[in-house]
Amino acid sequence: MSTPASPEAPPVRLAVIDDDPLVRAGLALMLGGAKGIDLVGEGADGTEVAALVARTHPDVLLMDIRMPGMDGLAATEELRRRPGAPEVIVLTTFHADEQVLRAIRAGAAGFVLKDTPPAQIVEAVLRVAAGEPVLSPAVTRRLMARAAGDPADDRQDRRTRARQRFAELGEREQDVASAVGRGSSNAEIAAGLHLSVATVKAHVSRILARLELNNRVQIALLVHDAGLLHADEDGAPDSRLG
Repeated sequence: MSTPASPEAPPVRLAVIDDDPLVRAGLALMLGGAKGIDLVGEGADGTEVAALVARTHPDVLLMDIRMPGMDGLAATEELRRRPGAPEVIVLTTFHADEQVLRAIRAGAAGFVLKDTPPAQIVEAVLRVAAGEPVLSPAVTRRLMARAAGDPADDRQDRRTRARQRFAELGEREQDVASAVGRGSSNAEIAAGLHLSVATVKAHVSRILARLELNNRVQIALLVHDAGLLHADEDGAPDSRLG
């Protein structure tokens, strides 16, 4: 579903980081004139990110994974450790599952392919600025499957740590976190749990703060790591520890 910018809202401040000048020019042409977006800066390498952010104060960074100096993964990890950092959308030419998974664990809000239609890239930027991830449930499942392919010892250690963290949440927060893990939107969660959308948003904010996570995608990864996305006998996801 599209997430249009509110007429009253200021435009989303966007910066683009890509080492290919032709790609940057194309993205600037496409995004610079998009409604609800203000292109405030461009960079050619991850080493430029910190200075660019300090100078232009973007809300969202659209950042290539592969760059010759500091790649987008290292730049995302460094940037998202800082308070008040902008959201990051990873930009790539291929489905590099391992790299995308690392970027998301570092705090990226999702990814788009460079051959994604322009309207969808614009929508992705607006959605991330509004606090929604840009990973579809299908892409999330693919990345979860990639994580599940890690060595058994690593998976067990991750599950133990994730379950300990999940147990810090209240019962309703666990319900909301599990729904986020299934890829549900705030409206879908509200309908399923008989809550208002505002209440769901408040729960999500508390979950992020309590667990020191960056965004909804990291909530989804935590729920997956805890082993709470398996279907029960009725086909409904099992969202309880036990």
